[in-house]
Amino acid sequence: MPKLLSWCRGLLFPKGESPKQIARDMGITIALLGMAAVVCAWLNMLGHSDSAVPLVFVLAVLLTARFTEGYFYGMFASVASVIGVNYAFTYPYFQFNFTLTGYPFTFVTMFAVSMVVGMLTERVKRQERLRSIATQEKMKANLLRSVSHDIRTPLTSIIGSSNVVLEHYDTLNDDEKKELINHVREDAQWLVRLVENILSITRINDAAVRLKKCPEAAEEIVSEAVSTFRKNRSMPVHVRVPDELLMVPMDATLIEQVLVNLMENVVNHARGATLIELHVTKESNRMVRFCVEDNGLGIDAEVLPKLFEELFPHAQNENADGRRNMGIGLSACMSIVRAHGGVMRAENREAGGARVCFELPMEEENTNGG
Repeated sequence: MPKLLSWCRGLLFPKGESPKQIARDMGITIALLGMAAVVCAWLNMLGHSDSAVPLVFVLAVLLTARFTEGYFYGMFASVASVIGVNYAFTYPYFQFNFTLTGYPFTFVTMFAVSMVVGMLTERVKRQERLRSIATQEKMKANLLRSVSHDIRTPLTSIIGSSNVVLEHYDTLNDDEKKELINHVREDAQWLVRLVENILSITRINDAAVRLKKCPEAAEEIVSEAVSTFRKNRSMPVHVRVPDELLMVPMDATLIEQVLVNLMENVVNHARGATLIELHVTKESNRMVRFCVEDNGLGIDAEVLPKLFEELFPHAQNENADGRRNMGIGLSACMSIVRAHGGVMRAENREAGGARVCFELPMEEENTNGG
């Protein structure tokens, strides 16, 4: 008997349904039944036939089964609809009459509708969950492969350079030592940025973590990003920001990381680039656009459509060091921008070089600037 009750409960209610989910589903059920009752009352006031009333409640039952979890709410809506139609919308009004012709058929029809729609909905949702799990597993596998590739070469370089210094310390001159140590530092910095990007992807994809967005001045975020970039890179950056103070709700650390990643991408991948331009503009649709441009040879046409795919495997086109795979970095950028409600895209400039832009929604006017 307990097993039967457990099976019935599992059939009616989704496993692990939280009190919040139960309240949500019950609210949807009551709201749909309430709207159906209002529509039927309005039809009666207009003098329409009572034959339309059952159809309205059948629609309410169908929508309840579609937008709630499990079968209970659809069946509850079926019973409530049949009783409600009998009591309030069937002659004699506001009295129960279970001897009406066709009453059992109406009840069975509504009950069957809720069961069929509920089963179909559960099947679709189950398939979506399985597809989502399969996609996540594929992403994890790709992440592991990409991380293994990106970490192996710089680690090998660090070990090799440090071994040379240790084994030949007395025979190396100061310039050679500095060069080897500088290689170790560059590889270590690359690994730090790689880990930061991986953590960003994990943070953004974790549903339990919500972004803490605060109004930030776009000019200050750009300044911080450029300052961070210049600590390790010598490529010049020309910045252009509007005179107007643009306050944008954002997680400042993450958006700064996006800008640094995009500038790093120019250094590592933009063939022939000698200059970076970072522009900030206000768009007419209450968006702020950040653009990172370069004067290199541009992005290959076959690469553009897949540039922001997670862990895009373009290592075969990389520099000789074999470690500058920015698939994770660009994917992290896209994930961060989307989590802020923004959009991101890349294109080649007519004058030469590439342009990567992302737009973030601005704060409402009445809260701008505090």
